[in-house]
Amino acid sequence: MQRSYFWQLLLLLIVSLTACGAETAVSTATPTRTPTRTPLAVSQAAPSPTITNTPPSTATAVPPTIMPPTPTAVTPTRLAATAVPPTATIPGLLGVTGFPDGINPLTGLATDPARLARRPIAIKISNYPPLVRPQAGLNSADLVFEHLAEGNVTRFTAVFYSQDANPVGSIRSGRLIDLEIPLMYDAAFAYSGSAGPVRLMFKESEFFGRIISPDFAHGGFYRVADPDKPVVHTLFTDTDTLHYLLGERGEDRPPVFENYMAFRDEPLAAGTPATQIEIAYGGTYVTWSYAGNGRYTRWTDGEPHYDANTGQQLSFTNIIVLAAHHQETDIQEDDADGGHNSIQIQIWGEGPVSIFRDGQRFDGYWHRDDPHHMLTFTDLDGNILPLAPGNSFFQLVPLGFDKLYVKP
Repeated sequence: MQRSYFWQLLLLLIVSLTACGAETAVSTATPTRTPTRTPLAVSQAAPSPTITNTPPSTATAVPPTIMPPTPTAVTPTRLAATAVPPTATIPGLLGVTGFPDGINPLTGLATDPARLARRPIAIKISNYPPLVRPQAGLNSADLVFEHLAEGNVTRFTAVFYSQDANPVGSIRSGRLIDLEIPLMYDAAFAYSGSAGPVRLMFKESEFFGRIISPDFAHGGFYRVADPDKPVVHTLFTDTDTLHYLLGERGEDRPPVFENYMAFRDEPLAAGTPATQIEIAYGGTYVTWSYAGNGRYTRWTDGEPHYDANTGQQLSFTNIIVLAAHHQETDIQEDDADGGHNSIQIQIWGEGPVSIFRDGQRFDGYWHRDDPHHMLTFTDLDGNILPLAPGNSFFQLVPLGFDKLYVKP
């Protein structure tokens, strides 16, 4: 019996049992989209707005050998409320209610209007094993989401809107998180394959008409032979080809955003110094180092992380460490080491966030109350927490994550 057919039968069996009053440990169905104030399966107590912190230490120009200090839990102190002017009267604030013509809502930067008239494209990109690095095209993305896949290793979903990239890859299979990201940005989604139940969810999603994947016998992908890599790590695409294919379907249209992130050249309040950020996922170790130019550069597993298209180190304006409930499902993704199950990262409702920009850290909350909403941010007192204009890298971590290390 083919694996996809087996999983479809299993999914139907679970649904049938549920209808008869039987209980299952975790549902593989699309999660209920009723807005909640906290992620599902999490205590109703308000989430802590600070993820972790570390004792002060001296940052170096180049990230040191991976030997992180012991993290120390910090109980955040809610600052006394200050009078904040209405959003519309805050000088220099972009977003919240809309953007001027020619300003990209995903970066807050001036952009060719012809590019903004096209559909954003989310593309699934490998980050494991290390031989897949350097990947192609990451520095051209407006947004990148890094998330746990299986076995404590990570994978990327990169959203391309204001820039093109040729090639992009290597391309890998989709995950449950990719049922959320295309909705947030009214984006297309390009990926290689998926587990049977996840494939069925993609097929039944409202954005199925703008999915491009070999999962559904679509073209637009090609192999780049490399004798040092298994064939699974040699699949690539490019944004020009994907836009052409979307245009053939009548789907390469301007996106309709139902809400907006906020941007401002200067923060609305002072943060705490943060020139080096380290995130220990377990199977992947991430370091971001601030060079004093408004951007953070990336190391992965102790090595500089480059974009293969340009030979330049990955460089992002905003690093957003966002904690959300991670629920292991009964969907099996692989058979390695006894098999790994798919993780549902529940980025709806609200939760704690730490935003790093301009060499500073700002703690607060993320919010997403509707499936079509992008993530927005407030400080500890509920005021708008703006990003710096530029590209953003989201580091998704579980609630209670205690492996974030920050140096001033």
